[in-house]
Amino acid sequence: MSAAAARAALASLIAAASPAAGQVVPFAVAGDAIASPLAGLSGDAARGEAVVKNRETANCLICHSIPDPREAFMGEIGPPLAGVGARLTPAQIRLRLVDPTRMNPAAIMPAYHRVDGLVNVDPRYRGRPVLSAQEIEDVVAWLATLRE
Repeated sequence: MSAAAARAALASLIAAASPAAGQVVPFAVAGDAIASPLAGLSGDAARGEAVVKNRETANCLICHSIPDPREAFMGEIGPPLAGVGARLTPAQIRLRLVDPTRMNPAAIMPAYHRVDGLVNVDPRYRGRPVLSAQEIEDVVAWLATLRE
């Protein structure tokens, strides 16, 4: 399967899950990061961990592994998330969640806080991001704690 086909399939699967009720909030990209928290929100690491582990919405574990032996059936397509908080700043993590294609146009990871330019989105969910600004900030907060 080509990278474009894989990206479209993943975007379709995730968009068909339970998308965020909110709308995409404005953000500014500087280099490889979104420096300011979305909508000025503070993230909660415990909520972020729950979002990452939720296999019905974000479904991060379909592609990534996390340092939690209680989680079974984690993916190997994306990089392991162990140590991501030591490798990337919260601002860099934020951009990769909001829209990874800003860093790599061929990325197969879906954009979790973008609605334009997506394909094969269930009509009930068009125009709604997969994750709200608050959920993005919560995931950033949790991933930033993964330093080993």
